[in-house]
Amino acid sequence: MMFYLKFVWPGAIPTRDLPFIKNMGIVTTQLQYFCQAMRIKTLAIASALILLLFISPLSVSAQDNWSYQRCLEYALTHNLTLQQSVLQKRLSELTLKQNRLSQLPTINAGVSGGYRFGRSIDPTSNTFVTQSLMNSGLSLDMSADLFGWFSKQNTIAASKYQLYANNFLLEKARNDMGVNVANAFLQILLANEQVKLSKSQVALSEAQLDNTRKLVSAGSVPESNQADMEAQLARDSSTLVDAQNNAIVRVLQMKALLNLDFAVPFTTELPEDIESIPMLSLTETAPEMVFSAALASQPQYKSDEMMVKAAERTLASARGALYPSLRFNAGAGTNYANTNFQPFGPLIPKVDTIGLVNVNGTDYNVVRPSVTSDVRRVPFGDQLNNNFGQNIGLSLSIPLLNAWQLRGNVERAKIDIENKQLTLDINKQQLRQDVYTAHADAVGAFQKYQAAISTENASQKAYDFATKRYNVGLMNTVEYVTTQTNLFRAQIDRVSALYDYIFKIKLLEFYRDQRISL
Repeated sequence: MMFYLKFVWPGAIPTRDLPFIKNMGIVTTQLQYFCQAMRIKTLAIASALILLLFISPLSVSAQDNWSYQRCLEYALTHNLTLQQSVLQKRLSELTLKQNRLSQLPTINAGVSGGYRFGRSIDPTSNTFVTQSLMNSGLSLDMSADLFGWFSKQNTIAASKYQLYANNFLLEKARNDMGVNVANAFLQILLANEQVKLSKSQVALSEAQLDNTRKLVSAGSVPESNQADMEAQLARDSSTLVDAQNNAIVRVLQMKALLNLDFAVPFTTELPEDIESIPMLSLTETAPEMVFSAALASQPQYKSDEMMVKAAERTLASARGALYPSLRFNAGAGTNYANTNFQPFGPLIPKVDTIGLVNVNGTDYNVVRPSVTSDVRRVPFGDQLNNNFGQNIGLSLSIPLLNAWQLRGNVERAKIDIENKQLTLDINKQQLRQDVYTAHADAVGAFQKYQAAISTENASQKAYDFATKRYNVGLMNTVEYVTTQTNLFRAQIDRVSALYDYIFKIKLLEFYRDQRISL
């Protein structure tokens, strides 16, 4: 949905014809100008436009908030790495299609033409001639495999398994994208929490500085206490700047992951209570149980299985090429030559003297009667029709010696099967290690979070006591600032431990269910 607002100077808006708007303070001057320009005379029409214009900005504003689900959906559509995975899948589909179509007969048509001179064979009479001639020909050839020990069928099956494998790899890439987006999203939330804590710390330091100034003015504490608090405020302000910069960097990392323009506004949609996010308990994530669930649904493991099957089919195809293959051939063709002539016109009888014979001392001519006529070159179409011929046949190809290429293909296919099986075992072992490591990390993160809560509570009590003592002059500034810094560090550690625990327990959820929910 798109809308348009034109910013104008308020004095340029005549309101004498719009008395119903003068009492509506919440209406923008742009809307008043729009109503005057459109000559709206009735309250009903104006109210409808007001409602429409107020709904549109709200909907656009809502679109600027990015929830985890929206980030994930956008990444699945725009991420460049995922687009490469989609292209790999499409290449596998094309390979499978090409291998399937290779079972169809091969049909080729040809056109030839040339000029001959010297002694050559006339293509129309198939006799030797010593003259220049121009010839052309048309041909159509067809061939088809009748039996090749199922070599092509096995190649098709291998391509099918490779397509299945790439489908699972694409699914894995999508699942990994969910983990990456969840991690980036939690990092943004953590950075925002750190900014909030830093701002609270700055505000607290400002309040303590104001209180210290009053105590200094009253003579209760020396001026050095004020200088110490000013230095503490400067350090807290520097920490706030670092936290804000870190939040900006986290957002930029998310935009890069989403392939989102850096100029697009990006505001995360915060959960109502980050601690209320549904999470599995550690008792529900026993490592062996999670590993069994992951093994049954993990796309990487399924892809490895498909690649092993594809390698087995490739070996069967390579073995089929070692045996004889039977092929059917058929063809048709015709030709034309400019030396092909035929009689034309009426026949004219004549007598040709071919020699002499002596009979009783008298010479007699030996004659041969014949007929003659005019000649003309046989037309192009007639020659093509007269010279048209067809052929069919079978050919048996028996591989005897091919520089060990066919046998080498078989041996390479065997090694490839072993390699694919090792890859399957390695990834299975790595999956088990990752699950057990993720469980150990989650247990450690939970314990660290509990310890961080205790540390924060203790630091808060220490700070409360220190504030009372500082206000009555029983604690110097250095000790007080140290107590305040300890509380701030404890708050930061608690928030960091919370988000670290959330991500690591969600990682276990991903291994078990192949999805993450925030």
